[in-house]
Amino acid sequence: MTRAALQPLAVPAGDGVMTLLPRLETALDGRAPVLPYAAGSPVPLTGRHDPADLPEGLALAVGTSGSTGRPKRALLTADSLSRSAWATHQVLGGSGVWLLALPAHHIAGLQVLLRSIAAGTVPAVVDLRDGFTAARFVEATGRLRPSGSARRRYTALVPTQLGRLLDDDAGLEALRTFDGVLVGGAATPAAMVERARRQGVTLSLTYGMSETAGGCVYDGSPLPVSRVHIDNDRHVVLGGDTVAHGYLGEPGLSADAFTVDPDGVRWFRTDDLGHFDDDGLLVIDGRADDVINSGGLKINPGVVEDAMSRYLDEVLDVVVLGLPDPEWGESVCAAVTLLDPTGHLTTREVRERLRGILPEGALPRRVLVLPAIPQRGPGKPDRPAIRHAMQERA
Repeated sequence: MTRAALQPLAVPAGDGVMTLLPRLETALDGRAPVLPYAAGSPVPLTGRHDPADLPEGLALAVGTSGSTGRPKRALLTADSLSRSAWATHQVLGGSGVWLLALPAHHIAGLQVLLRSIAAGTVPAVVDLRDGFTAARFVEATGRLRPSGSARRRYTALVPTQLGRLLDDDAGLEALRTFDGVLVGGAATPAAMVERARRQGVTLSLTYGMSETAGGCVYDGSPLPVSRVHIDNDRHVVLGGDTVAHGYLGEPGLSADAFTVDPDGVRWFRTDDLGHFDDDGLLVIDGRADDVINSGGLKINPGVVEDAMSRYLDEVLDVVVLGLPDPEWGESVCAAVTLLDPTGHLTTREVRERLRGILPEGALPRRVLVLPAIPQRGPGKPDRPAIRHAMQERA
């Protein structure tokens, strides 16, 4: 069977993104698959693959974040995307109108558009051309209009955006008008989650990636069309209808990361470590390649980040990583932003206040206060940039 040719699709910012809806509708029919990329950036090449190797019904070849390596393109079929949209609306309580507040060439932003198409509604768009602000979010929220029976209101954010809206009175009021606020792309600090819910925001924490058509685990539970298990190496493995059919032009990487079981279920082995809590909910402990080996003790940065955000009230955001250490091999270091930008937090204070909560070897040996956490991709911390900043200020 002849496969339709994969075509690059330039994705503009601002209201111009609305012009893409007809192209995306055609892609969802499986007739004209597209490779989205940010307008103004170099046009991605599509010639490194054999068209015969593309899956039947391909709709999108979506870029991964590239936060820990070379970006890849996950192959998502129309059926995978449709099932994801259906399951998301099912979990949230019904179809609705969506506010796009994320770049639409990334999977989380694309899914807002695709869910709108599935619901037969018209999304509103936050203009991100000059960056995200609470004022622009409030203005765009005011343009959301119910459509037919789809009267519920939804949006999707990354933690940085959520934090800015919580700090703004008008932004917080706008957030309260939504029937569901999805937050993902990076770990959301526990203190931020508690604050948002205490102030009346209907929050859902999502976990997923381009390889799973975006979020496929909501608040620790897989979507109705998804599955999750932990393998013997503590890696999180995600399965079900939303899993991609490999990477574009990367047969070796595809074979390493994707499998199909005897029942025909597709699975994707992530680079994340995790476990199930006492209630059977998935908990992400951090990435396998971020584990810090300090004095023979293996430390998951996520555990330290959770403790710092949970027990240090002044901490707004935190990223923990390991830096070379002549005595310990690696030392635990933390970059933080504070709720009060004029505030101070020393390494000694952090160690004293977390002693007894964390093992002695997991206590940070260095804490660096930054005005903002460098980002790479929507909401994802740029660990190389953070590491560079720490080394420069050593």
